[in-house]
Amino acid sequence: MRIALLAPLPPEQTGIADYAAHFQAALQAEGVEVLTPLRGCGMDKVRLDECIKAFDWAQVDLVHGELGGGRLGEFYALRQLRDKHPALPLSATVHDPERLVWRRGALPWPLSLLEKLPRPFPQLAALLADPLTLREERRLAQSMTRLVTLTESGGRALVRRMGLDVAQHAVIAHGNLSIAHKPLPPLQPIRLLYFGFIYRGKGIEDLLDALAQTLLRQPQLRGAIRLTLAGGTVPDMAFGPAGNYLDELRRRARELHLDDCLDWQLDLPASEIADTIQAHHVMVLPYRESKKLGLLGEMRGTSGALSWANACGRGAITSNARAFSEEVASGNGATYQQGDTAALSVCIEQLALNPQLAEQWAARASVIGQARSWPVTARRFQQLFASACGGT
Repeated sequence: MRIALLAPLPPEQTGIADYAAHFQAALQAEGVEVLTPLRGCGMDKVRLDECIKAFDWAQVDLVHGELGGGRLGEFYALRQLRDKHPALPLSATVHDPERLVWRRGALPWPLSLLEKLPRPFPQLAALLADPLTLREERRLAQSMTRLVTLTESGGRALVRRMGLDVAQHAVIAHGNLSIAHKPLPPLQPIRLLYFGFIYRGKGIEDLLDALAQTLLRQPQLRGAIRLTLAGGTVPDMAFGPAGNYLDELRRRARELHLDDCLDWQLDLPASEIADTIQAHHVMVLPYRESKKLGLLGEMRGTSGALSWANACGRGAITSNARAFSEEVASGNGATYQQGDTAALSVCIEQLALNPQLAEQWAARASVIGQARSWPVTARRFQQLFASACGGT
């Protein structure tokens, strides 16, 4: 089988680019030929049109896109392909259900005039244009041969909001690398890890506040808990117009008297990710859902960081943002109400006082990681592609 993959790819620094690279490699290892005709096109419509026109789409059996992360190029390309090649099987993984892309690349006049004004006028313009965005999303979604979500709750939300036939949809969990097992480190101190891109919206402030609350309530635990903040720093997000976010986090940690129990591993090389995760007991993902996106729908995606936790055999404490509650519901972690730092503090305290929880969560995460390895995931996609192309 030969497919065309429409997706961001490294060196772009996004979770979806990382996912797409592993996805491509896993499919190729299973004998699927994967072409990337739009690589390097970004979201430039002129360049996209040139690439779409230059490629011979008759040479592929199916086109698969990766939709999400605020990118619009793949959405635009799939719309063009559906219009120009109506018989071509199209599928996509939707990373941010219940919507495909959540926003338009350009607003119609006169709403486009509001984009040039100070906040909140650009946000108001996007909200007013949302019915048009939603109509375009539904039109493409309903014309797609197959749409994949990474979780059941994301799938239910997508089917409902996009008005899909249930047969168009499938759930294939986020694949993960096959990582050699390593036992947990000694249970004293308990080592917590935030892993992922470090920028506003990830709730990292909540994690620092919650740890400080735990140590105030249980002062004997100082020295028995360590927290590491690890991951990438994307300059235009970590150093945006609101100021230097990393400096804000460091200042907050000092004010909360956490310097003696806090470690930093910024811009972690890919080769060190697994060892870093396995040097800890539990991953903590304190995400908060965007209030702005909440006006447009419910985001029910998952996290590449969680797939790393499973691959490395480590449990997780997560907020109930996105579809995290589903992802840690089978005994591989705990969930708390997003934004509730007191509840997160209790989760940290319970883990520190009952470290055997880390062992239980790790055992279950290892089982999940084996079931979701990229070779297994690639074979599931092969079956989906064969079905989309009329096979069995």
